[in-house]
Amino acid sequence: MKLAMVVLFLWGNSLFAQPRPLVSAGHPVDWWFVFKFNTASFPNCAGTAKRACIFGGTVQDYKFGQQYVLASSEDPALKMGGGCAGDTTKDPIGATFKQVFSGSSFYVVWNDQFKGDPVSTAEAPWGHSKGVLAWNKSGEGFVMQVTTPSWPGAGNKKAPRQTDGNTLGCVTDDNVEVSQHFFALKLTKSDLITVLKTMQNASVKTVVSNLQLVKNGGPADVQQLVSGLGVLSKSTAFSIETLSTGVKVISKPSRLHVPAWQMVSAVLGGVPLRVASWWELPTAIFTTTAATPMGCWSDTLGSPGAVEIATTGQFSGKTFGLKGAPAPDFNHAKFAVSLDTTRRFSIFGDLNQQGDISGLNCDSSQNARGGVFYVVDNAVLFHNVTGLIQGSTAGTGPSN
Repeated sequence: MKLAMVVLFLWGNSLFAQPRPLVSAGHPVDWWFVFKFNTASFPNCAGTAKRACIFGGTVQDYKFGQQYVLASSEDPALKMGGGCAGDTTKDPIGATFKQVFSGSSFYVVWNDQFKGDPVSTAEAPWGHSKGVLAWNKSGEGFVMQVTTPSWPGAGNKKAPRQTDGNTLGCVTDDNVEVSQHFFALKLTKSDLITVLKTMQNASVKTVVSNLQLVKNGGPADVQQLVSGLGVLSKSTAFSIETLSTGVKVISKPSRLHVPAWQMVSAVLGGVPLRVASWWELPTAIFTTTAATPMGCWSDTLGSPGAVEIATTGQFSGKTFGLKGAPAPDFNHAKFAVSLDTTRRFSIFGDLNQQGDISGLNCDSSQNARGGVFYVVDNAVLFHNVTGLIQGSTAGTGPSN
């Protein structure tokens, strides 16, 4: 009887234990941000560290860069991390994901580029969005936004990927050659409900009946919202909400055919932005000013401020590329800072600065995709991220 009670207690306790953003194993924070450099600027792993496929897969023989910088709610100044991003429990990506992969949390994994395992890549109008959501029996947990195609592809070791790896550097698609960003945020139950509604509005790609991607449970209202994921939204209305941490979350629905980062600027009251994202012709949207005509727009948004396109950044005396091409000096992270220092926003998203502003092809590229953006107002983080993407800027270019 005593043994049964202990087993029951441990089982129940694991279901109630809140999965949290971790900067390392056993070290929780409210949020963290990781920028993983591209291969051209900071190749391989830090020091003598080697890749390890702790979530499945085999080390791949391709160009890789898994050096990274980290900031968190505990220490918002960007600092160089150690080891290989995502390959240990000593780095924030690996430590945070391990709770889900080797734990008993409920979870949702979504990605528009699963590359066939477990589902095919999803084009427009599905959301251009990737991430992991995990929560306990009470509905408390975290969200981790990722920008890596084909990772993760399974939420728990009990339902592994069938044909590919599930660890950064161990996936057959070389998603560690280019720059990527990752952002993790603690959630209360109320926050979780808000984020789930945001994901629905953005039409994130998942399959709720596939245990590899979704393990549903917890409060009934949470379960109901999870059951509604993996369906294309009919919404044309953006959303913006403030979470318990003070972080704002914005969603863009696929049917709101407007340029993504100009939308974010407008939703935040016309704040001017400097944006680093995948930026490549022929659909690249060049730098715009507050006076640039927006042919693809909605009256519900108000007016955007200037949106400046960063084409290079810098860290520790090295300059790195922030364009969509050419390899290997390119960038698949999608983040921005305010150019108005009275509003010290760092913004982490999942949409490229690709599409149309002319009004001739408003359903082009990312205009016709859904997406999610997290807005952090923290002075130290703001100044550090601003410095990270300080460098060359795209011109105003053609009015595509």
